[in-house]
Amino acid sequence: MTTNGTAPNQTAEEAKPGSDLSEAAKMKYLTPSNAAFTKSDGGMLDVKVDGEEHKAVYAHCSFPHTNRSIYVSIRNLDNKELGMIRTLDEFPPDTKQLLEEQVRIRYFSPEITKVVRVKEEFGYAYWEAETTAGLCRFTVRSGGGNTKLITTTRLLITDVDGNRFVIPDLGSLSDKEYRMVEMCM
Repeated sequence: MTTNGTAPNQTAEEAKPGSDLSEAAKMKYLTPSNAAFTKSDGGMLDVKVDGEEHKAVYAHCSFPHTNRSIYVSIRNLDNKELGMIRTLDEFPPDTKQLLEEQVRIRYFSPEITKVVRVKEEFGYAYWEAETTAGLCRFTVRSGGGNTKLITTTRLLITDVDGNRFVIPDLGSLSDKEYRMVEMCM
C-alpha cells in the first residue's frame, strides 16, 4: 500500500470507490445485529442479512484445519460471499451451535487411527484404514497433491470421490504404517 491508499502499480483512479478493486476489498461482517440464521425444514442453513433472506447458504472456513470458529465466510449457492463472521463466539449459543454444525458437515473428514493397508497400482493407491467413522476403503490418485501435509505432522488425503481423510499426527503411526503412508506422500 502506498501513502495515498493505493496498491503498488495502482492509480488513484483505479482505487476510487466503485472500481472493481475497491469493491473486491469491501468486506461485510455479519453480526447478531445484522444477520439471523435459521435451519430450514430440509436441514439447510438460511440467513436473513439486513432484512434480505437467503436460502441454502453455507459456511466456508478461512482456516479449516487450524481454527474453524473464526473468519467464517457465509456464501450462497453461486459461491457469492454474503458476509464474514469474525468469530462464532459473537453469536448466541443456539446460533453458534447451528453454525458449528454446518461447519462440521461441510468439513467432515474422518481421522485415520490405523493404516491397515496401502497398495499402489497403476497410478492409484488403494487404502484400507480404521478411522473415527469406522473401517474405510478408498482410492487415491497418485500425484497431483492428493496427499499433502497441512501442518508439519498433519496429513490430508483426498480420495478420487473428493472425500477427505486426515492423519492428525504422523508421529503416532507405527513404523510399518508410516512406510505405507510415505509411499503416497
